[in-house]
Amino acid sequence: MLGSSSLFVTVSLAIALGAQPVLAAPKHDKHGGNHDSDISINLNGPSIDIGRVRVILGDNRDLIGPASSLPPGIAKNLARGKPLPPGIAKKFDNRLIGKLPRYDGYEWRQAGTDVVLVTLATGVIYEVLRNVLD
Repeated sequence: MLGSSSLFVTVSLAIALGAQPVLAAPKHDKHGGNHDSDISINLNGPSIDIGRVRVILGDNRDLIGPASSLPPGIAKNLARGKPLPPGIAKKFDNRLIGKLPRYDGYEWRQAGTDVVLVTLATGVIYEVLRNVLD
């Protein structure tokens, strides 16, 4: 049989080891703790033949609406991995969409004189083709 001091040490050790996870900071502490929950953007997507897209756009100018440059502040925010600013992009004519390369989960849009490939689920820009509609 264990002596009272041995029993006390055993119980104290069991309590200390058992309480450790409870006393630890939560993994997703909202007050500046661990940042494992930060949003990350996965840019592993389709491989795009930009040259082919440029040729298709050039050959089908009649299917593209008028294009004017975006204001500099908005144009600067048109970048790969960033969300597409609301209200600036237009959908292309369905006849043109049928000719452009199609990637599941992505959609081509016109933003001023730029063309962007956007993820449908998140609205994040995957690719930007600058000034192709000048």
